[in-house]
Amino acid sequence: MTPDLLDGEVRRDLRGLPKDLADNVARHLVAVGELLDDDPEAALAHARFARHRASRVAVVREACGLAAYHASEWAEALSELRASRRMGGAAHVAVMADAERALGRPERALEIARSPESADLPRDEAMELLIVTSGARRDLGEYAAAVVGLQVPELDVRRTDDPWTCRLFYAYGEALVAAGRREEAVRAFLDAAQTDADGETDAEERAALVAAGVDTPPGELETADEPGDVDDVDGSDETGAPADRTVETDDDTVEPDDMADDTADDGAPGADGPVVGNGPTDTATDTATEAPRGDDER
Repeated sequence: MTPDLLDGEVRRDLRGLPKDLADNVARHLVAVGELLDDDPEAALAHARFARHRASRVAVVREACGLAAYHASEWAEALSELRASRRMGGAAHVAVMADAERALGRPERALEIARSPESADLPRDEAMELLIVTSGARRDLGEYAAAVVGLQVPELDVRRTDDPWTCRLFYAYGEALVAAGRREEAVRAFLDAAQTDADGETDAEERAALVAAGVDTPPGELETADEPGDVDDVDGSDETGAPADRTVETDDDTVEPDDMADDTADDGAPGADGPVVGNGPTDTATDTATEAPRGDDER
């Protein structure tokens, strides 16, 4: 991987760094993008290294926050995305609300959804925020509100070209199940399957289970079948986060690495971080102290 693979706009954000350091950070940001979907833990390792070397660059903190989110490090994701936002980076409202929900704080997720930053979102992020908000309503036992919140014009099986349609129907099905409206939930899951051209969800199987009177999602059923599991499948809530995980973060806290020396000697031992293709082959770990998705179908 070479620095040239990094998006030009992101490269411009790194121009305030010494060239060698900027190239090194760029290589790790490229690795983050390459690994994010298939190996989020490895992506996070690269993002943490970039953060350690360039903690005052908004796009670096943003990349670290998104990598932490994909790796289910909810508190770290919130901390990094808040830092990026303070520096003028993108807000990522839906991601932050989802992380709050995953931490067992649905009230905070709803506060984010009502914030001024949520008023004029791009359409795709607005749809994601609707899904997260509905999940937060379910967490609070507000089942009717969870259903009504998803009854929007975009909930239409004819909108097959919209990438969020299948997820919207899936979330609608989950809300209907929670509200005890099983027949409508089966229809919603079937609509999700119909609009899921890429096989993003398990909607068809979910529909069959709900029709059979089984509310547990297919993935959790598979986990329950493994030896040694107990009735409470994995001690987690429906977001995938441990139910007792209540790590608190302070919105205005400045992390220790916010004041890290961005111009540290790039040639020092371990300075290149996790190995990236075409880069130095030293295998070093980031020694910076790190703070420790997730709606249902993420």
